[in-house]
Amino acid sequence: MLKAPHSHASTAGTEALLQATGLAAGRGAHAAARPLFEGVDFALAAGEALHVAGPNGSGKTTLLRVLCGLHAPLAGDVRWRGVPLRRDRSAFHAEVLSIAHSEGLKAELSALENLRAAQTLAGRPCTEAQALRALARVGLDVRRALLPSGALSQGQKRRAQLARLALPESVAQPQLLVLDEPFNALDQASTEVVCQLLAERLAQGAALVYTTHQGQRVAARATQHLNLGVPAWAEAA
Repeated sequence: MLKAPHSHASTAGTEALLQATGLAAGRGAHAAARPLFEGVDFALAAGEALHVAGPNGSGKTTLLRVLCGLHAPLAGDVRWRGVPLRRDRSAFHAEVLSIAHSEGLKAELSALENLRAAQTLAGRPCTEAQALRALARVGLDVRRALLPSGALSQGQKRRAQLARLALPESVAQPQLLVLDEPFNALDQASTEVVCQLLAERLAQGAALVYTTHQGQRVAARATQHLNLGVPAWAEAA
């Protein structure tokens, strides 16, 4: 049965923001008998990044959902600022920005409307001017920002989602960024912009957990690597 390699401990002398101990998780009715991964341990401090890698089906998205409190683990514990997630999810969710691999935009709303709606739902509303500046930072000018999202290309839709990273610090205050394949559908120029935005957030004290197949590296105070392999039951099938 799969044992996920342990990532390196957080930089010595720093307090962990996010900590996972002995995590195991699976999906579906046979999750307990067929975990996607187990034995995941790491501690992530402010300014640090965790890059989660592995083949399709290894549980990368499931792990990110567990870390966001959206999927119950089979075993183990996740702590935010030393407090178990199960004890105070509302305080934890107020400090998290999670952007999934799926599109997540309402097709009938513009990129501007989607961005402002997402911020309002997160309890961190932004003005129209702030949203337009954030969208411009990721390469969506006013004309594209006002189009229905359904009319945008895949790369433009991805940039519309990631524009939340470009909002001013006074509006966007999440201390944990959890991003599933953030570079998908982006060209080189857009990828460089997103890497810069992430580096800025990390420099401001956020922590980052992300997956990517493209091999991009984000400038962080320290980067840990967690490689999830193929579950043993899948190898034997």
